[in-house]
Amino acid sequence: MSVSIVDIQNVSFGYTGEEAVLEDVSLDILQGDFIAMIGPNGGGKTTLLKLILGLLKPDKGIIRVMGKPALEAAPHIGYVPQDVHINRNFPITVIDVVMMGMLTPRKRWQRRNASSDRREALMALERMGIEALSQRKIGELSGGQRQRVFIARALVTKPRLMLLDEPTASIDTKGQADMFTMLKELNKDVTILVVSHDLLVISHYAKSVACVNRNIHYHDQAEITGAMLEEMYSCSVEEVCPVELVVHGLPHRVLKNHKA
Repeated sequence: MSVSIVDIQNVSFGYTGEEAVLEDVSLDILQGDFIAMIGPNGGGKTTLLKLILGLLKPDKGIIRVMGKPALEAAPHIGYVPQDVHINRNFPITVIDVVMMGMLTPRKRWQRRNASSDRREALMALERMGIEALSQRKIGELSGGQRQRVFIARALVTKPRLMLLDEPTASIDTKGQADMFTMLKELNKDVTILVVSHDLLVISHYAKSVACVNRNIHYHDQAEITGAMLEEMYSCSVEEVCPVELVVHGLPHRVLKNHKA
């Protein structure tokens, strides 16, 4: 029997002085799922991630993460934001960046075992296939390599849930496929919720889809249809939507194991 890891019930949220970004949102994320979250810019995807993390509080409704209030569960969540601000000229090494992931509010003032932390950081880098870069300066890496470092930083605390906000936005096509292959491998141990505009990648790697545009529609298969696009983006498949959709001359559905 599948266990619920995130329970969102009738949640609404709006920033001060603005109309609601999310309205009456409900979602049950099961342990082991790999959910791709799609929707237009400004539709509330990043806001929903922050609500799950406990960084924002809903105006209405309830969010429980691993049976606890969202903020209490935060130490068990790995988060890779869309924009990771880092001074590339600052002489910090890759392994130091990963070890920063251990500085959670709960552990910040506890005495740490430096050698143990280092071993954990190296293990996280190994899972991402970049342990050989541990002593490199973060500013010397490519965009794809840096993103793997940030995922390793999120992994170092052994989270039960990973939230990733457009992790492949600054990576080339091959790098995107490699990244999602790694995420699929991580999904064997960690529940994953990833924001992405790449529908072809979603169809190959995700298990389910959550369409977010002020409210939410959950689909338990990674199947993107024309009806979903029209509902989420207010456009038809013949029009230009802010997603990557493969079209072989005619509008069509993007399915798992899709072949031209």
